[in-house]
Amino acid sequence: MKNVIKREQCKLACGLPNVNILSKVSKFKVLLYLKKSNLDKQGKAPIMGRITLNNSMAQFSCKLSCNPKLWNSRSGRLDGKSKEAVETNAKIERILLSVNSAVDNLVKRNVDFTAMTVKEMMQGSINGQVTLLQVFDILLEDTKNRVGIDRTPATYTCIRQVKDSLAEFIPATYGVRDMAFSQMPNQFISDYEHFLIDGQGKKATTAHKYFTYLKLACRRAYKDGLTDKYLFARYKEPTIPKKSPRTITPENFQRIVSLQIPLNKPSLMISRDLLLIACYTGMAYIDAVSVTQDNLSYDEQGSLWLKYKRKKTGVQAVVKLIPEAIELFDKYKDAGLPTLMPRQNDAFLLKNLKKIAEMAGCTQSISHHMGRHYYASILTLSNDVPIDVISKMLGHTNVRMTQVYAMVTQDKLFEEADKFIEATKDFVLVLNANSKAIVNKQRQ
Repeated sequence: MKNVIKREQCKLACGLPNVNILSKVSKFKVLLYLKKSNLDKQGKAPIMGRITLNNSMAQFSCKLSCNPKLWNSRSGRLDGKSKEAVETNAKIERILLSVNSAVDNLVKRNVDFTAMTVKEMMQGSINGQVTLLQVFDILLEDTKNRVGIDRTPATYTCIRQVKDSLAEFIPATYGVRDMAFSQMPNQFISDYEHFLIDGQGKKATTAHKYFTYLKLACRRAYKDGLTDKYLFARYKEPTIPKKSPRTITPENFQRIVSLQIPLNKPSLMISRDLLLIACYTGMAYIDAVSVTQDNLSYDEQGSLWLKYKRKKTGVQAVVKLIPEAIELFDKYKDAGLPTLMPRQNDAFLLKNLKKIAEMAGCTQSISHHMGRHYYASILTLSNDVPIDVISKMLGHTNVRMTQVYAMVTQDKLFEEADKFIEATKDFVLVLNANSKAIVNKQRQ
């Protein structure tokens, strides 16, 4: 008896309703009905819900309304196949799914709960339960504090873009501003994929990146104890076919170098110089507009070197400058710039490069990053620079990353094939006694 009294006193002290709390479900029902006494200006009545669980009861608003003439009180749905009926019934199904999911989760936890507990969990408010967008706020704050240490501004921007897209997706698809993790249905990712690709016209690669950060948020919530289930842990992002790296062809490179840009078009001149510095040094755009005089140094032989830490990874890149690169840096030396090269807006640079390609008669579209490919494949690999050296020049953490950039050109492939044929022309193939292996043996 004393234990019962203490339990009731604890409930009152915590602000909990003084009702019997049961962990076993002997009676469970969800009833949907119209509140016809509260019609809006369009004559629609709000749809309400009532959860009955054992001896407890809790009412909630579905945040939906409908024409009373369409409401079927027996089925708790709208009759007909009108747009209003189909959309409203779909949202009702999701609400009922959330209620049943809340009950299932509470039963699995083996804890005491009431109808009010189910309602609070369904609405994402139980014990101040953190929602999906709130976890993204946590990720954003954490990333912001780590920018410049082990995160880049681009990572912060990407997470914010994913959060913004989810803030549009959730209301458009489920009719609520935000969702608790217990409310998220199994088809959440497939619905999100449909929203991104078909609704917003995103590419599959962009959707893949968004899924990565969505799973990161779910893992963070589980790791921090904000949810008892690691959602979408087994979800595999669809495999996206890898595209061959795109580089500037030698012919188009010569067209761009030889192009006479009018003196009254200084922005075009800057755009071309930024592209050329990428071709001569392999620098990404953010690094090209960030390096300063302090990044330059001479060795004992008098050669000029460029040493800098990449903004993306923080890995140091080391490049021996060729005369063409030195000439470009000298061009802006007296311009009073804090950096070696002038800065341009990303979108403006891309637009200018497209115009330059048209003026030069190029047979392909041009981007700044293609200059980095040109340096890795045409300027270095095709001139027999070892790939591990190229990796150091590009500031990669491992050679496998460099292999993506260092595209083997067709001429180089033919050249290496000819070398192989020449080197092996005096070899014959001999089978061993067991006929299981082939041994190369040189003629005596």
